[in-house]
Amino acid sequence: MEVRELICIGCPLGCPLTVKMDGENIEVSGNTCKRGDDYARKEVLSPTRIVTSTVHVTGGAIEMVSVKTKTDIPKDKIFAIMDEIRKVTVEAPVSIGDVIIDNCAGTGVPVIATKDVAKA
Repeated sequence: MEVRELICIGCPLGCPLTVKMDGENIEVSGNTCKRGDDYARKEVLSPTRIVTSTVHVTGGAIEMVSVKTKTDIPKDKIFAIMDEIRKVTVEAPVSIGDVIIDNCAGTGVPVIATKDVAKA
């Protein structure tokens, strides 16, 4: 039986969780709400993350724009996402929510701008 200790990020309480896995049987304890159980099961079976980074901007008031994946992506795709982000340069102006990379690393998830950058 494998045992993993996690801190729940489903709500502000940050409950300490214990996840016991025996084959397909998963037992979660320590959670004070359903979100803790959901988070623990997802984290041990199929972990995902939001990726945040920056992209170079040409002709802008600043040289970089902050970006993030629009939704969470499989954790094992982080390096592929970052490889694509590093290759991108955008032209100013950039607005919050602009799609910088569509379907990044074949995940079906776009990378979007999280800041406005005006032309210089």
